[in-house]
Amino acid sequence: MSNARHLRSLLDLSPAETMRVVELAAQIKADPSLAAGSLAGKSIAMIFAKQSTRTRISFEVGIHQLGAQALALSSGGGTGMQMGRGESIHDTAKVLSRYIDAIVIRTYGQAQVDGLAEHGSVPVINALTDLYHPCQGLADLLTIHEHCGGTKGKKLVWVGAGNNVAHTLLLAGPRAGMDVVCCVPESLPPNAFVVERARRDAAAAGTTIELSSDPVAAVAGANVIYADTWVSMGEEEEAKRLLQLLAPYQVNDALMAAAGEQARFMHCLPAHRNEEVTDSVMDGPQSVVFDQAENRLHAQKALLMLLLGARSWT
Repeated sequence: MSNARHLRSLLDLSPAETMRVVELAAQIKADPSLAAGSLAGKSIAMIFAKQSTRTRISFEVGIHQLGAQALALSSGGGTGMQMGRGESIHDTAKVLSRYIDAIVIRTYGQAQVDGLAEHGSVPVINALTDLYHPCQGLADLLTIHEHCGGTKGKKLVWVGAGNNVAHTLLLAGPRAGMDVVCCVPESLPPNAFVVERARRDAAAAGTTIELSSDPVAAVAGANVIYADTWVSMGEEEEAKRLLQLLAPYQVNDALMAAAGEQARFMHCLPAHRNEEVTDSVMDGPQSVVFDQAENRLHAQKALLMLLLGARSWT
């Protein structure tokens, strides 16, 4: 079997490796010439089963800046890949590995990412599944590093429903020395396996993982308050119920005031303004959402360089 390194989720990275990505990303952001052309001659397949703004553009631009070729492929539709017509993940992984140097995939099921990694022989990067969003998490750590003077000892509070970004931040916390509070309605909890694993990682790292359902209490002293859309892709049918359940979890001026002036507001975007977050917070002085969006580019360039051997992990 191949010894390719993958990013199926943050579970593929140790704490030291996680912070190595962040450190390299910060260096590249400060001086893009450090990365320019470092993957010249490589080709990277980007498979999309879901709509995408930040993921597709940041990967495509980043791959170009690294000197590599980006192939943006759809898994469905009349001009999509054969996997949209039932070609197996096993066969897709074997074939792609003969042509290209890495696979980036944004899809629904985590099993597709894991299958490509298992059967292929090139690095596979999860660019979002229903379970995890690790590239977002790495960009988030870079953003916290920049705006909060590092990640160690910081408190991040997730406010909303337990979803793929919440799961990623639960795993990111212990890897970056942060405490994480996941503040969710009891009927919309994060995945139990992820919480259990995050708690084990936190115990080893000397950090804490906490579940809460009281936003005002949860955000006290937070360095970061993090929100996401309440209705994820594929949940449109349930929208009405979700909006009612989550209304008390809106991040507004009152919640930011309860946290304090040190708190920064983060959102992985796209935002449904005046649902999960008010305009006044999104566009306010404590918001770092557009720096966070930009940091997808820098974090992913660093990740690609490390996974493809253009820089060492140590």
